Amino acid sequence: MSDDDVLKVTIERGVATLTLDSPANRNALSRAMRARLRAALDEALADDAVRVIVLDHTGRVFCSGMDLSEAAGGGAEQQGVREFPEILSALWSSPKPVLAAVRGPARAGGVGLLAACDVVVAGASATFAFSEVRIGVVPAVISAVVLPRMLTHAAHRLMLTGEVFDAATAAAGGLVDLVTADDEVSEVVAGQVRALAAGAPTALAETKRLLRAGAPELRFDELLELSARFFASDEGQEGIAAFREKRPARWVPTD
Repeated sequence: MSDDDVLKVTIERGVATLTLDSPANRNALSRAMRARLRAALDEALADDAVRVIVLDHTGRVFCSGMDLSEAAGGGAEQQGVREFPEILSALWSSPKPVLAAVRGPARAGGVGLLAACDVVVAGASATFAFSEVRIGVVPAVISAVVLPRMLTHAAHRLMLTGEVFDAATAAAGGLVDLVTADDEVSEVVAGQVRALAAGAPTALAETKRLLRAGAPELRFDELLELSARFFASDEGQEGIAAFREKRPARWVPTD
């Protein structure tokens, strides 16, 4: 699959829509997806005609996180953690408002993508999970954008348990801004886009800068080292293998 196959980009009436379009692997953050998404964000940010950026997806799943088929074996560079902070930083620090439309499950790095956006609209049947600990790794990199969004006690429990939680729980915990009926996601997204586009571009950029100024610094160097270390660890490689082989990891208690 070429880089151009995994992401659709449309620009219409000042809105750049970046649509994750790799449903065969649940819109995973493969090398191709990361490269194309990073380039598309750069292009949208550099285009003066673009006022608002929307992150959307095709297929049932918003984003399943890192492509674990590429994460087994090899060093940190092959495990998909090196360039992901650049994508999160681009979303987080974008002077243009960024909106995520979540129409299905989001897992691990996929949760990080939406957490880095300014406004998150989710369908009522969307689900979420910080699934990292269940495959022997740590939600280190995404914590930089998730923790400023979420209530501390909610993030604490959900990151430790790795449990799947619904859109209502995500909204109560601060991860999601608006929950709507599945068939009304497009309508609600369009309404939010209109509201964002009504703001003056420079005023929006400065307002966003003020809002982000109170958030903790994105300590990606330290978090990246932690993430890479666990991806390369025995536990990480066992967890990834267990996930791919659809079996319990060796640390899961048995009856």
